[in-house]
Amino acid sequence: MIPPLKVFTREEMLKRVARFADLKGFSDGLQDSGVPECEKTVYNVIGFQTPEQAGVGGVNSPVGQTASENAAIKISEGFNLGFVRTRPGKGVLMHNHDTNETFVVMTGRWRVEWNEGKDLESLEVGPLDTISFPPGCARRFENITHDEPHAEHMLLFVVGGDSPQNEFTPSSMKRVEEFERTGR
Repeated sequence: MIPPLKVFTREEMLKRVARFADLKGFSDGLQDSGVPECEKTVYNVIGFQTPEQAGVGGVNSPVGQTASENAAIKISEGFNLGFVRTRPGKGVLMHNHDTNETFVVMTGRWRVEWNEGKDLESLEVGPLDTISFPPGCARRFENITHDEPHAEHMLLFVVGGDSPQNEFTPSSMKRVEEFERTGR
């Protein structure tokens, strides 16, 4: 059912505006944050409330604990939106969500991968290309704009639900443990 129309004041609507120049980016809070190939800045624009099981094993908020506590627009209306910015060769380890995740390339070229092992698939996507991953599909992304080695590029992501969960795959958690053990 469509809700009845309501009049919103300018003040009420300004609480729902996020100016990119004012966003705070975070580089910590996910299990893969310290891994060199996963250096990135995450901007939590809308939502991403912290899930109850955050920090248990490979489970966390899709944006990490720090970013989930610092949403620019703090609402729970069935979807979440954020940006990730990183240099070529950097991205995120293979993970899964309990809801849909959709990526929209803002700048640069990106490789998106899904599945693992012998079932691994990948696709290269560029500006304004969109890919939507269903719940239960392991996925990752990496900036592959190698002709601009020092430039950071942006990916927009939308994740369904009010407090979606992110879980790194067992092979990703092994990579995190290896890095924590060896520093490489």
